Amino acid sequence: MSLPEQVLPGQILAVDDIDEVPPAELGPGVQVRTLPGMPGIRTWVIDLEPGAEWPDLDVHETYGEAYFVVRGELIEGDRAHGPGAYVAFGPKTSHRPRTETGVRAFGFNYDVTP
Repeated sequence: MSLPEQVLPGQILAVDDIDEVPPAELGPGVQVRTLPGMPGIRTWVIDLEPGAEWPDLDVHETYGEAYFVVRGELIEGDRAHGPGAYVAFGPKTSHRPRTETGVRAFGFNYDVTP
C-alpha cells in the first residue's frame, strides 16, 4: 500500500486497515508505520513486541511529540502508560520507551520551528 506523505487541502483519506501499511523495522521488536499527516505534523503507528525497547534515545530538539496508547503498555522511565493514555513531549526533551507486555500507539510529531 502506497500512501501520500500529506493529506492535502480538500482531500479526504481513509486507511481501513492500519496493518496493511508496510512497517519499517527500527530495531529488534520495534516497527513503525508512517501515515499521511498534515503540514507540520508527522503521523505514525508504533508496535513494540513484548520486552522491546526503542533502539536509541529519542531526542526532540526543535519539535514536540505525542502518542496515544491503543493497547498494551508503554513504559517511560519508571512510569507505565496503558490503553487510553496520552503522553506529550515538548521541544528540548528526550525519552526511550520500552514495553514488557507489547504495545501499539499512535504518535504525532509537531514541527514547532518558526
